[in-house]
Amino acid sequence: MNAATTPAVQPARRAQLLLDTAWPGNSDSPRITAIAPGRVNLIGEHTDYSGGFVLPMAIDLACAAALRIRNTAKVSRVAIEESDLRAEFELDRLLAPGGELPAGVVLGKGDWRSYVVGVIALLGRRARHDGKPLCGFDLAIAGDVPVGGGLSSSAALEVSVASAVAAAWNVHLDLPKLAALCRQAEHEFAGVPCGIMDQFISALGREGHALLLDCRTLEHHHVPMPAAEHATVVVFNSNVSHSLASGEYARRREACQRAAAVLGVGELRDATPQMVASNSALVSQPALFRAARHVVTENARTIAAAAALERGDLTELGRLMNASHDSLRDDYRVSCPELDTLVEAGRGLGGVFGARMTGGGFGGCAVMLVRSASVDSVIADVKHAYRARHGLDATAFPVRASGGATVLRTAG
Repeated sequence: MNAATTPAVQPARRAQLLLDTAWPGNSDSPRITAIAPGRVNLIGEHTDYSGGFVLPMAIDLACAAALRIRNTAKVSRVAIEESDLRAEFELDRLLAPGGELPAGVVLGKGDWRSYVVGVIALLGRRARHDGKPLCGFDLAIAGDVPVGGGLSSSAALEVSVASAVAAAWNVHLDLPKLAALCRQAEHEFAGVPCGIMDQFISALGREGHALLLDCRTLEHHHVPMPAAEHATVVVFNSNVSHSLASGEYARRREACQRAAAVLGVGELRDATPQMVASNSALVSQPALFRAARHVVTENARTIAAAAALERGDLTELGRLMNASHDSLRDDYRVSCPELDTLVEAGRGLGGVFGARMTGGGFGGCAVMLVRSASVDSVIADVKHAYRARHGLDATAFPVRASGGATVLRTAG
């Protein structure tokens, strides 16, 4: 589980420091540190759970999990840097969704412990199946992927923890299977019916490349990003998160399933824009029709965007990014005024090839492809427009395409 480069070193250092300060006295024991990046999706939004295509890239913001083995302990301990949270659990007990930890804490949906314990529980099942002994451990987690910003902080958490624990228990999983295990943990323990994109790109990112992923077959192709002197990906965090996001996500997913049934296909991946436009039964149900139209046109845009990126046609890539946002706003209806403002402000500037919301929507982030020479002025102008419209400050940061999950083994 090694990548050509480490996505970020600061989270690793902070996780290692937290490990030493949370449980002092074991500093001589060997240590495993796993780092997994967040991601930004360039195009291909809300297509993954319909078996479609996505074009994300791993970014140089990451989550790190530092682990120290406790050979004589049955209880494992976990600490997370954010909010100074702690948890303990027993490896000999069968951990299950909604289960209770030794301190009486119940694993609830959305609780960070559900993500961590879910990954560990599934790895434990795999280890037992393979006849591998389960040792206890201390695990400390730190990261700099914005939580709730649409940059996949949860997948970075899952992949970093899974990578560290798999190394400690000598569980051998190739990266696609590791990503699938992390998604299963998010489904079963955290109660989030996500697609495979986030975990997959966190595990399999490549420096300097985006990844065209077929979410049904998991076939994938790394696509070179533009040279740094030509174009830069800039993320703008709206710093808002609307509370209806989780319920609306579930409703959109249900709409996709119902639309596929009306069309007589297993998933919307199997439909075409022509099928959607000509099906009178679907057209008569506006919510289903709009959801289906977004997914099928977004799949086509994503494949075209990968081809444009491959040949270095950034103007065409930008046009497709713009069209993607329009579809997410008007057909899929997962944007919000704050995201629309960021996107509109970016589109009005000469240095911006394209702009769109990224992530689940209803807040979070927008992503822009910007001429590198214009990055500073674009950031200043977009932040000014956002502040003037909403009285809020957006956070802006250029990101680079980084490598995927990395595992480091060190002395204490």
